[in-house]
Amino acid sequence: MKKVTVIGSGSWGTALAVMLDKYGHQVTIWSWKEEEAQRIRADHEHKEFLPGIEIRESIEIITDPQEAVEGAEIVITAIPSKFVRVNMQKFAPFLKKQQVLVNVAKGLEDHSLLRLSQVIEECVPQCSLCTLVGPSHAEEVGRDIPTACAISCKDMAVAKMVQEEFMNPKFRLYTNPDMIGMELGAALKNVIALAAGMSDGLGFGDNTKAALMTRGMAEISRLGVAMGGQANTFMGLSGIGDLIVTCTSMHSRNRRAGIMLGEGKSLDETLESVHMVVEGVNTAKAAYDLAKKYNVDMPITKEINEVLFEGKDARVAVMDLMMRDGKSESVHK
Repeated sequence: MKKVTVIGSGSWGTALAVMLDKYGHQVTIWSWKEEEAQRIRADHEHKEFLPGIEIRESIEIITDPQEAVEGAEIVITAIPSKFVRVNMQKFAPFLKKQQVLVNVAKGLEDHSLLRLSQVIEECVPQCSLCTLVGPSHAEEVGRDIPTACAISCKDMAVAKMVQEEFMNPKFRLYTNPDMIGMELGAALKNVIALAAGMSDGLGFGDNTKAALMTRGMAEISRLGVAMGGQANTFMGLSGIGDLIVTCTSMHSRNRRAGIMLGEGKSLDETLESVHMVVEGVNTAKAAYDLAKKYNVDMPITKEINEVLFEGKDARVAVMDLMMRDGKSESVHK
């Protein structure tokens, strides 16, 4: 068993902490504000982001960055994408070469268009970095519901070590050497989940959602392969697996946001109502910028950007997708 620190006290970081604590690891959660840390300690629960899940006294809640990572053998970074760089810069002086980082956030850095592993490696080059992604709602992991994810690292021996440490009867990990494909699949499916939610909000049916998910995966795969990912990765847990769970579940904040947008709410109203980070919104613009950079056709992503940032009516966006020129069905075309 390992000493594990989770940087980030949102729903996913907290759920992983609860799971790892239950299966014998010595776990610390770093929270960015003392008021939140005090509430969690007092309530033994994160009522704001993971209500109903017990946080045992064996889990330390710490706000000092240096104290939080001191002596930790594995450090999990569970920070929303737009805050990854600033927080990694904050922790960089205290992280040691022998410590392993496991990033579990899903997204892209919007201004640089970098994958999150690239951002973290720029800030903390001294540590071995893994990426852990897959179909994994925090609410279910926290309740010990069987879940499978995938993990990647440039040094696959490190990935296998984390696999062995984190696996338990309710959490299964597969290794995959394709970090690029895994990260892109995990990030870009949030954009397609917005589209699936909009379809629900507009009152469309299963046929529509199935088409959006299938053709959404086609454009994710096109961009992923153009950026160096492997096509088969997008058929795995971090691709189609994560897409299915995010497009179909009400646990998905991206789908919930899409539903509200489809019902006619503004983006500001939607984000306020969801009350959690909606990574698909942060990722949509970066994804479309990458599509243009790599000359990849991503029509669903294009329409989502126009709905989010240009005020286009979601129903009109669907009709524009339906009336595009006829194509041959192929994942890479």
